[in-house]
Amino acid sequence: MLEREHIGSVLVESGLVTSNDLQRARERQAETGEPLARVLVAEGMVDETALVKALGRHIGVDFISLADTTIDPAAAALIPESLARRYGVIPVRFEDESLIVAMVDPGNVLVVDDVRAITGRRVVARIATRADIEDAIRRQGRYDDSVSHLADMVGGDVQDEDLSRVQAAVEEAPIVKLVNTLISRAVNERASDIHVEPGERDLRIRFRIDGVLHEIMTTPRSVSGAVVSRLKIMADLDIAERRIPQDGRVSIRVSGRPIDLRVATLPSIYGEKVVLRILDKDDAILDLADLGFLPHSLARFQTSYSKPYGAILVTGPTGSGKTTTLYSTLHLLNRPQVNIITVEDPVEYRLPGITQVQVNRKAGLQFATVLKAILRSDPDVVLVGEVRDPETAKTAIEAALTGHLVLTTLHTNDAASSVGRLIDMGVEPYLVSSALDSVLAQRLARKLCDRCKEPRTAAHEVVRQMGYDPDETQVTLYMAVGCKMCSDTGYRGRLAINEVLLMSEEVQRMAVERRPSDEIKRLSVEQGMKTLRQDGMEKVKLGMTTLEEVLRVVV
Repeated sequence: MLEREHIGSVLVESGLVTSNDLQRARERQAETGEPLARVLVAEGMVDETALVKALGRHIGVDFISLADTTIDPAAAALIPESLARRYGVIPVRFEDESLIVAMVDPGNVLVVDDVRAITGRRVVARIATRADIEDAIRRQGRYDDSVSHLADMVGGDVQDEDLSRVQAAVEEAPIVKLVNTLISRAVNERASDIHVEPGERDLRIRFRIDGVLHEIMTTPRSVSGAVVSRLKIMADLDIAERRIPQDGRVSIRVSGRPIDLRVATLPSIYGEKVVLRILDKDDAILDLADLGFLPHSLARFQTSYSKPYGAILVTGPTGSGKTTTLYSTLHLLNRPQVNIITVEDPVEYRLPGITQVQVNRKAGLQFATVLKAILRSDPDVVLVGEVRDPETAKTAIEAALTGHLVLTTLHTNDAASSVGRLIDMGVEPYLVSSALDSVLAQRLARKLCDRCKEPRTAAHEVVRQMGYDPDETQVTLYMAVGCKMCSDTGYRGRLAINEVLLMSEEVQRMAVERRPSDEIKRLSVEQGMKTLRQDGMEKVKLGMTTLEEVLRVVV
């Protein structure tokens, strides 16, 4: 750190302390023998963050707030905890070939040289408060301890087929602690999936947060077998079977919240990859407006599910929130006088008051088979997890014609193409036009963080790209910035971008005539449908998301 006389003069010149305060601090320092900076902070004469920022400006080193920065565990692991505490440093992240390191004293060239030698990388120093660095070291240490103890326990090579040794490691505290910590951290960081991926030299852990994968940590390769086996035991899978994919489910509580984990294993050349889908029961049922429906689209969708019969399709790619939308719709329909039965593969969320059936292919229990049985069980509302084959499509459409409200999903690019897709699957055009009531196409975009988003006046080209006249419209857009609340991404949570196609008489006529989907889409827009792109641009204008996000998920 700077010499004590130098520190005092810097702080006085910056206006952070007065000459009288500085004199009193020096007198106190003479009594305690502590560094001048610590005395100034302890006596409340200056805020530690303000002091560190001033010193950083003076020596030409950027300040970094670790409270608002996501630390890459792979970077932090390059320096042992004991050395990090002794030097007052913590690696933060990688930038190209350099390593960004937060330091209490970036002016100490001996420490910088040691960090460079230990990590083998070019060091770019940033100045941070001692309290922030110590807190960050403590947080990262929780993961390092579990991993290092586990690596010592398992040892050897990940290809070792001695299951008894892996089994022993799985039952010990370090592996249990590591897996529990990973799951708890994923839930707290709002991750939807945990990816456990064995590689040639290490085991990589990634979280999918708001639809984007983030690398969280890497562990020694020797840990891989024990971690995977622990997850398989939790999901009641066969740990001795490594050649074929397996699926399972785990029900746990994290911080008092009920959480379901859907576990899927996949054999790879370096071992089994495990993906855990986190199903938070508190987030399963949301109000449709909270999902991102604008009033116009919500009103159109409400006209469909309020009817006593008919078919409602929700379309979109995997991971577009179709199930959440359907469950939220079922929640609105769920009343004691209504019999609701679902057939799903798998059953993601368990809903009270609703009969849910799980597809079981090994037992011959397919969608079409279950659906036929459901129709003999006096249902009012039927949810079919997905229309995958012609038989299921025909049965679902016929059910909608015989007095049932049928909700289901289909994989198409937009709402209009769903009509042709059903016909291509073998459903007669006149049945599609008669039974289908509406089609909801959906995508998910990341939602701007309300805490850190910043307004900007959109350039003329951007306004034109959004479909407005730049000479008549001045559009204020919000930009993603990044803060602690959103893990420095600028986004927190997701919202649905949707379009609702209603089967008017004209659209029904087009379906019977097998007209192209672009003609059906053009007519629907004339009749009031907002397309996915238009809906997304409206949400950009309202400051809910960014133009980049909409263009990422919508053509």
